[in-house]
Amino acid sequence: MSKRYFQTLFVASFLFFSFPGFSTIRLPSVIASNMVLQQQSTIKLWGWAGPGEQVIVKTSWSGKADTVYATHMAAWELFVKTPAAGGPYTINFKGQNEIQLTNVLIGEVWICSGQSNMEWNSVNGVAGMEADLPLSTNSQIRFFHIPKTTSSNPQDDCSATWQSCDPTSLKTFSAVGYYFGKKLQDSLHVPIGLINASWGGTPAETWAPASLTESDEAMKKAAATLIQTRWWPITPGAAYNGMIAPVTNFAIAGAIWYQGEGNAIIYPTYQRLFTGLIAAWRKAWKKDFPFYYVQIAPYTYGKDNISAFLREQQTRSMSFPNTGMVVITDLVEDVKNIHPKNKKDVGARLANWALAETYHHTGLVYKSPLFKNINIKSGKAEIYFDNAPNGFMLKGEKATEWYVAAADRQFQPAEIKIEKDRVVVFNKNIKEPVAVRFAFSDTAIGNIFNKEGLPVTPFRTDNW
Repeated sequence: MSKRYFQTLFVASFLFFSFPGFSTIRLPSVIASNMVLQQQSTIKLWGWAGPGEQVIVKTSWSGKADTVYATHMAAWELFVKTPAAGGPYTINFKGQNEIQLTNVLIGEVWICSGQSNMEWNSVNGVAGMEADLPLSTNSQIRFFHIPKTTSSNPQDDCSATWQSCDPTSLKTFSAVGYYFGKKLQDSLHVPIGLINASWGGTPAETWAPASLTESDEAMKKAAATLIQTRWWPITPGAAYNGMIAPVTNFAIAGAIWYQGEGNAIIYPTYQRLFTGLIAAWRKAWKKDFPFYYVQIAPYTYGKDNISAFLREQQTRSMSFPNTGMVVITDLVEDVKNIHPKNKKDVGARLANWALAETYHHTGLVYKSPLFKNINIKSGKAEIYFDNAPNGFMLKGEKATEWYVAAADRQFQPAEIKIEKDRVVVFNKNIKEPVAVRFAFSDTAIGNIFNKEGLPVTPFRTDNW
């Protein structure tokens, strides 16, 4: 065949595959009508189109048109600035086809993630939620509920839609997420977008990039001991790839997290794993956003108080920058149920952390008393705390879940005396106390609070 023939064939093929009529703009599911965009931010809009195709994007809040061209990989992206909260707005995308997004709000966007206690909703019997459903219609709260999905590689899209809050959309949405978002909306008076990516039973390994676990021998060894079930993945990175990676281009204000039960059996590596997860998410979003989480509740695990050690790992994780932990030992009605029914107060306590630390509202009490140091004096242990400026109170006649030990490491039930800035712990049979533990077991529910009503964080002074 002649050289001219091949030249003609090449040109014909080029024209066929590059002809504009064969290309259309596509958007990821998270960029859609009814979405909430993060206010006063530089946000990314992105999607796909024919290689070299021109994409013109116009936002109604600015009236400005921006132009970008799809790359040779058939992808495009551009950045636009968002104003202060408001809406509804429209966004128009024009290439060989045209897409118009409507009813777009601008406000505060939070991701809600974890395992079943984040996933639980009215269908699961959350206390009081059936009564709240008929009153829930609020166009200023929007949901994006990502279905359970795994992948061996990070994905760039997921199958979900933005929905306005109403009795139908709320019925299967995270109760903790909703009550968190509702309190923010009531307090901030701006639109709230909630992205729910949660899956009951999942260990934290699945929610972080696989490289985190694989790069640490101790974490890798711990993950290898997890037992696979038919109900959830245990593979490192699986849920991250399918449910988190697709939205890491979408600007958020922060994250809330309720997980840990799935890691109780391998608690020693949890602090390193969890803070590594937070760092990895922040790197993916390119933002050091706040990360507020729930300490797991008392439950009858039945093995060596493993959840007490997991809670300790969660408490230690608060040393990681821009994090906060909600203590819920007082919100449990049955220690044989791993799913406490009170999710409203959990969401409200998370919201108080956000309102105080992220939005700088004053006058809120949101931090539980936290062990600071111990001083042994005259046969008694004086325990000092942070976050109890006005002292303590008991709910009940006698303090529970306090234990003290001498050098023999045998813990005995203890009595306490509350003083303004400390709790004095003692047992008349222990003349030389060495260590104190409070609520340090799987099922312990203490009854001591700061004067503002938040429970003391479980702790131990020893490292035995």
